[in-house]
Amino acid sequence: MNKKTLTYYLTVLLIVSVGFLNSCKKKSGMDNQGYPITPIPFTHVQVSDNFWLPRIEQNHNVTIPYAIDKLYETGRVRNFKIAAGLEKGDFQTQYPFDDTDVYKVIEGASYSLQIYPDKKLQARVDTLISYISRAQEPDGYLYTPRTIHEQHPNHKAVKWIGDKRWSNVEDLSHELYDAGHLYQAAVAHYRATGKRTLLNVALKNADLLCKTFGPNEEDKYPGHQVVEMGLVDLYRVTGKQKYLDLAKFFLNARQGGKKYNQSYKKVTQQRQAVGHAVRATYMYSGMADVAAITGDKDYVKAIDAIWNDVVKHKLYVTGGIGSQGANEGFGPSYQLPNMTAYNETCASIGNVFWNYRLFLMHGESKYVDVMERTMYNSLLSGISLSGNRFFYPNPLESMGQYDRSGWFAVACCPGNITRFIPSMPGYIYAKQGSRLYVNLYVQNKAHINLQGDSLNFSQQTRYPWDGDISMTVNPESQKEFEVALRIPGWAQNKPVPSLLYTYQKDLKQKYTLKVNGEMPDYKLRDGYAVIDRRWNPGDKIELSLPMPIRRVKANDQVKADQDKMALQRGPIMYSLEFADNNGHVLDRFINKDDQIKGNFNPDKLGGVYTLTGQAESVKKNKKGKKHIEKTKFTAIPYYSWDNRGPGEMEVWIPNNQKETIPLKPPSKASKATVTSSEVKNNLFAVNDQREPDNSNDNSIPYYHWWPQKDKTEWVQYSWDAPQKLSSTKVYWFDDRPNGGVRLPAGWSIEYKDGNSWKPVKNSGKYTITKDAYDSISFAPVRTTAVRLKVKLPKNASSGILEWKIE
Repeated sequence: MNKKTLTYYLTVLLIVSVGFLNSCKKKSGMDNQGYPITPIPFTHVQVSDNFWLPRIEQNHNVTIPYAIDKLYETGRVRNFKIAAGLEKGDFQTQYPFDDTDVYKVIEGASYSLQIYPDKKLQARVDTLISYISRAQEPDGYLYTPRTIHEQHPNHKAVKWIGDKRWSNVEDLSHELYDAGHLYQAAVAHYRATGKRTLLNVALKNADLLCKTFGPNEEDKYPGHQVVEMGLVDLYRVTGKQKYLDLAKFFLNARQGGKKYNQSYKKVTQQRQAVGHAVRATYMYSGMADVAAITGDKDYVKAIDAIWNDVVKHKLYVTGGIGSQGANEGFGPSYQLPNMTAYNETCASIGNVFWNYRLFLMHGESKYVDVMERTMYNSLLSGISLSGNRFFYPNPLESMGQYDRSGWFAVACCPGNITRFIPSMPGYIYAKQGSRLYVNLYVQNKAHINLQGDSLNFSQQTRYPWDGDISMTVNPESQKEFEVALRIPGWAQNKPVPSLLYTYQKDLKQKYTLKVNGEMPDYKLRDGYAVIDRRWNPGDKIELSLPMPIRRVKANDQVKADQDKMALQRGPIMYSLEFADNNGHVLDRFINKDDQIKGNFNPDKLGGVYTLTGQAESVKKNKKGKKHIEKTKFTAIPYYSWDNRGPGEMEVWIPNNQKETIPLKPPSKASKATVTSSEVKNNLFAVNDQREPDNSNDNSIPYYHWWPQKDKTEWVQYSWDAPQKLSSTKVYWFDDRPNGGVRLPAGWSIEYKDGNSWKPVKNSGKYTITKDAYDSISFAPVRTTAVRLKVKLPKNASSGILEWKIE
């Protein structure tokens, strides 16, 4: 083929490709978002930095394949195969919402395929879709627990799914939750491939919902929100009003229920963030989507008020939300504990969804400020640097009881990570009329259509480690338009858009802005530096954001953070972790005026900027008297903690010794190696020398055998050299009334004699006491190991807060 012919065919291919993309754009409803501001799709933004690009690549090469393997290993895929009649068996997993894990990973894979064409991954996705399609019932119903349950009526899932379709939809069945994630996956797959294989499944299911629910049909709402967002996605793809109407119906039907799932009053009357945080943010995002299209001002009024409640009273300094584990959600105002902070990874992703929608609606940078804080801290904490271990909760303090997991029984967080990471470039830019918004600073090249004209826009930066950003503006020809550059709140002495957190000292150094080396004429509007000028190809914008190390203090009403500070540099929050601080951090405090330095470490934790300085360590001698020793500290980005194993960590660092946990001298128990009949991450809790306040003290680590019941378990101390022992004390964990752990039915002590175990000769009875130590003395033994044997109650489990032996 000669050069002229090759050129011809390439030209034809280009024309056909552009036509196909324009066709897909029309089909996908990308011009029908409804918001005043339009996001620039992630497919138009090519990230090239050393921070986000490796994560996007790793998500494609590691996290998504790993997650798909887990979907098979854990039986989630087999559920669809059994429902389809391809295999025989009972429902394979524990929860009826496990179908959504498959949907979310398909959604993430679909996004990733738009960046990295991958035949192998595409084939794996096609296989999953074929199982899903065949599992769908003839009328469009798709919910594997019920389809399988019809052949297995005594399965444990019946308490969740109810005895017939939709009977438990407002509570535990998750039928509509499953549908919502199906719709989002289907739209993502259709936009990525142009194939309708999964979209047709979703539309058939959505048509069934439209026939089933409504003012004159089933008047019910989803127990777990997300279907509202999914229905709006289907509306944008098809233009069919019935999907939008059903989304609004589900929102308006919420009343007379519980605060837990935000159904306690009409959504338009809600003004505070309550209940389960993931459900909440999905609902607020759905309300924003519907309001953007319909113009419903009552929805906007409600979610604006709720947002103010969160940023003023319920937002962690890491951008996480949901302080309570009991409801996986919001607690009272200013109740932001650190050790027991829940901050579910899915809630952080939901917080990004919600804040970005509010930006698209209002055009104010404060929403992007919250979004950025969440993205770089609480959200990224949810995935390991290796890409295959995850956090479900993201606490701000640890004694070593928290560790990342390779998977979860409730596996919503890994799937959510897979779909967020590849879509991240879509949050960088947006447009409105003749204005281009630059929201996030990430090295990239973007192709943008602004009022019908082509614009190439690029950034060169080492953000988030460096605040210097160089931008190149390349219109096809000279063109007048606005470039709105977000000036982050942290660069204007506002860590968050409220008084919940403030800096210890205001920064006098201000950001600088130049165009082609000169100070431009610009206006600061809604947190954006807006430059309105006639732009020429090759024009350069230089924005420099000062990045000194800042000390953050919390509002005095946040009791957990009194007399403490958090460290921040740019958008990154920092933490002290055991691995950099001689194994302990909770014994330390930093004086308010001590100097803190920083430098970039390319070989540490994937390349991070670390902070170092002087600290004080508080210790106790054997008599309990405190003394202080000078030491050094190193702080790492919060998102990077627990990539070197579990151990002590804290974000909020004491300013004085009062808030520290002093180090105690080693005891025989603390020097022992701990083993148990059931090994868990928090086994160290039994000899960590933390003193409980009561048997339900959740502020310190504890060890338990839940869900085991009515059996004998044990914990063992072992030493390299024989120890002389004659007494022991044990403090039982009991989480009544809500938990399943109670005082034991009985206990005893054994010691190792040669290769056999013998009971000690105790001088008193084995008492069982709540909120106090149980103690016994026994005839002295010399041994290398002792065991605490525990008889679990018939209808409950048992646990230990502390076990001492002398």
